[in-house]
Amino acid sequence: CRMCLVDVEKAAKPLPACATPVTDGMRVHTRSPKALEAQRGVMEFLLINHPLDCPICDQGGECELQDIAVGYGGGQSRYSENKRVVNDKNLGPLISTDMTRCIHCTRCVRFGEEIAGIKELGAVGRGEHMAIGTYVQQTVSSEMSGNVIDLCPVGALTSKPFRYAARSWEMNSRPAIAPHDCMGSNIDLHVRRNEVMRVVPRENEAINETWISDRDRFSYEGLKSQDRLQAPMIKVAGEWQKVTWDVALDFAVKGLLSITGGHGPHTLGALLSPSATTEEAYLLQKLVRGLGCNNVDHRLCQTDFSHDDNAPLYPSLGQPIAYLETVDAVLLIGSNVRKEQPIASHRLRKAALNGAKVMVVNPHDYPFNFPVAQKIVVDAALMVRELATVVKALAQLSRKPLPPGLDKLLVGINVDTVHTVIARNLIEAKRAAVVLGVGAMGHTALSSLNALAGVIAELTGASLGYLTVGANGAGAWLAGAVPHRGPVGAISTAGLNAREMALGEGLKGYLLLGIEPEHDSVLADALMAKLSRAEFNVVLSAYFTDAMAGYANVVLPIGPFSETSGTYVNVAGQWQSFAAAVTPQGNSRPAWKVLRVLGNLLNLNGFDYLSSEEVREELREQLGDRLANNMTAWRCPSSLSGSAGSAVELTPYAIDAIVRRAESLQQTPDAKGWLNR
Repeated sequence: CRMCLVDVEKAAKPLPACATPVTDGMRVHTRSPKALEAQRGVMEFLLINHPLDCPICDQGGECELQDIAVGYGGGQSRYSENKRVVNDKNLGPLISTDMTRCIHCTRCVRFGEEIAGIKELGAVGRGEHMAIGTYVQQTVSSEMSGNVIDLCPVGALTSKPFRYAARSWEMNSRPAIAPHDCMGSNIDLHVRRNEVMRVVPRENEAINETWISDRDRFSYEGLKSQDRLQAPMIKVAGEWQKVTWDVALDFAVKGLLSITGGHGPHTLGALLSPSATTEEAYLLQKLVRGLGCNNVDHRLCQTDFSHDDNAPLYPSLGQPIAYLETVDAVLLIGSNVRKEQPIASHRLRKAALNGAKVMVVNPHDYPFNFPVAQKIVVDAALMVRELATVVKALAQLSRKPLPPGLDKLLVGINVDTVHTVIARNLIEAKRAAVVLGVGAMGHTALSSLNALAGVIAELTGASLGYLTVGANGAGAWLAGAVPHRGPVGAISTAGLNAREMALGEGLKGYLLLGIEPEHDSVLADALMAKLSRAEFNVVLSAYFTDAMAGYANVVLPIGPFSETSGTYVNVAGQWQSFAAAVTPQGNSRPAWKVLRVLGNLLNLNGFDYLSSEEVREELREQLGDRLANNMTAWRCPSSLSGSAGSAVELTPYAIDAIVRRAESLQQTPDAKGWLNR
């Protein structure tokens, strides 16, 4: 924009500070008469064509041009000609344009080229005729495109869902943690009159820097959905009735006791969202285990549980998130990282631009926003064999011994050039990482993929990490929301996992927390059939659906992340607590409070909490100082054939109940399709 013109001694004219390299002996004056005169001249030039839209512009009150004009603008304009008018282009459902306000700073263009790695906007023409637009009339809809709204210094690019909704000075800012992926991006919720009006990034250099994904930015629309459950409801003689909390809780308690008392505690199953807070996960498993049952799980997209007794404390990245941008080589296994964890993809892009070798073994040819050095794209059933071939290439190059039994499985496997190059890149890297993504975590041969990934990490000295589903998979593991392990460690008799609760027989009742099984479970059809045949189902949900009306017996309205306090633990092991930004809608309540009351009504010990902080501190005291270590004991795969292998693929804008109800996100290309079963 050239507003940073400075007076450099011995220079013929003022120079833009942002684009002038510093040299030895340079003397710069930022407030000299020459510099100030130049800055005032630039401001007059910027205002020549700028419309007087401030009273109705969404940028009003937080506009950089407004702020600078106060200091450098004149009281009246000398320009008397007609102002330039630019026709607005439709950039899609997320970004609104008023390009007549554009000052041609090209921040939005540079963001796409330098940060996002997706060239969506460009500049054509020169001088008076310069214009910002999309390439070949495309929409702007990449997974991080909304950041140009924050970067635009004027009101040329603004949020389309937020357009004309509120003024900046009318809203209060409330810190929160993004609830849709395992990164734990820091965000601010802008609130007016107990309503979330918009979401913006909160700076945290260790996690999301100053960026957030479009999913985190625009999902707040789902908080205002017509599906929101406003009051407790019970089903009597096939008819739904709105009731008070006392009646609903009493109804739920009697139903749960009828299941555990009439058929035994082992006939109850509990499933929760991987984006439930750590406190909610802890209280749910404490309640279920207090009833004598260990059937509790949050891994709705996982199908292979054979390595549970050998699993780490929780599936972590194995390193801080910022470590991803410092690696020299990384092997991604079953990961559509650009769509599933955009912030992690941003870190990997920085590494790739610095020369890192990014290599992938995937069941689909996913698009990446960084150069991929080596790519293996095969059917999901062949992923185990391809990974084993990389192991064989490593063994040949490193001359290191393989774990017991593995050498026999590698007999007859032919190593191709791509496997050798992947192996060599990992060996030669000073910093290397092996990362299993969502596709691997949902693979029917996860245990084999996990074992082979561990061997690769061991042979190369790389870190082993995971990118998991949901915002709080790590927190759910730590809270004990798995059937084989409590917060203090392994239990004597493991319960049923999510797959067994969907496919097995014998369960008479279910307790569901924050999930919609028809969309959230990889075994949706089987689980829905089991729910419909169960005697009694208790559902804690922020939304009420037609499917829920069919299988539930009582629904208890709970607040989403914006209406509750709690803690998310990201894949780097960072505990991030937040408070409620608004009070719960209607007659809904925070889930941790509902679980606390249920525990007391069931006469269970240890449910006398006054705050979610007390729940968190109790859990942390039980966990102690145990550290996560993904490198677990070796367990040789039984086979490399993987003939029945398949991988889960998640649609980024159908990942949870909130996102599915964000209307603007559902109009983007990334929203096409649902959970691919």
